[in-house]
Formats: sequence, C-alpha cells, structure tokens
Amino acid sequence: MNTLEVAQPQDLEICGRIINDGREFQRAQGFVQWDDTYPTVDLIREDIKIGKGYVLKIDGVIAGYMFIDFSGEPAYLNIKGEWRSKQKYAVVHRMAFSKDFQGKGLSAITFELIEKLCLENGVKYIRMDTDFPNKRMQHVLTKNGFVNCGIIVFQGEKLAYDKLL
Repeated sequence: MNTLEVAQPQDLEICGRIINDGREFQRAQGFVQWDDTYPTVDLIREDIKIGKGYVLKIDGVIAGYMFIDFSGEPAYLNIKGEWRSKQKYAVVHRMAFSKDFQGKGLSAITFELIEKLCLENGVKYIRMDTDFPNKRMQHVLTKNGFVNCGIIVFQGEKLAYDKLL
C-alpha cells in the first residue's frame, strides 16, 4: 500500500538520509541543485514541526520525503512568463527518494498521492520549480502533466512548472 503522510519528529533521521540520497543522486547525474548548505536537517526539522513535511510510504516503509505547502510561495509572485492560473495552489519543494527506491517509478505514485491530498484540501492546482541542469526532474514533471510556465527566482533562477488538476 502506498501512502503520503505528514512526517513525524521520529522520521527526521530517515528524512535527512533521503535528502542526502537525493543530493548524491543529483551529483551522479552530473549537477548540483542541492549543495551541502541546502536543504539542511534543521530545515527538514522545521518542515516537520510546522506540519508541512511529508513522507511517502511504500508498504509502510518510508521511501520519500517532500515539503508540501498550501499557503503559497512568495518567490512565485514574480515570474518571467506566466502561471496558467491565479487560483490557490499547493507548492512542492525538496522531493527526494531513498536510494533503495530510486528508479522504481515512485514519481508517478507520489504525484498521484499529492494530487489526492490537494483535492482533499480543496486545491486543484500545483506549482513547482527546478534548476536548469536538473533534466531528470524536468522530465519527471512533464511526464506527470506539469507545464513549463517560465522562470522564477528562488535561490537563483529556476524553471517554473504548474499543473491544473
């Protein structure tokens, strides 16, 4: 069974390892979106504390971590391009999967669960961003129905994507 659950304080260590797995995966792909200063364990701890850190569980095992926020993203106010909607949205940041689960098609499962969570919260719109060199995430976003809308500035210039549900 696959579930998306609010991360708990006791999940911090594994969430930190998953972020490090994501960091290593990026480097193996030939780019650095997450350096040693972002995201940090302290940031993940804060995500969990405010109830916006989520874990993907596959058969009860934590396989992924992400930050999901329904209150918007200030960096998304200025876009070189245009968002396709002005409605309330969810933003997803810091999505990573355990190295034990990478390459197993978890992105489709994860986006399906994120969309379900959004709809349960009355939100029919998702925004995300990724770095220019992160071709893998660009492919994942496009494959999962996201559309490139332009460029935002969030820790440097990033490609902005959205999806209408």
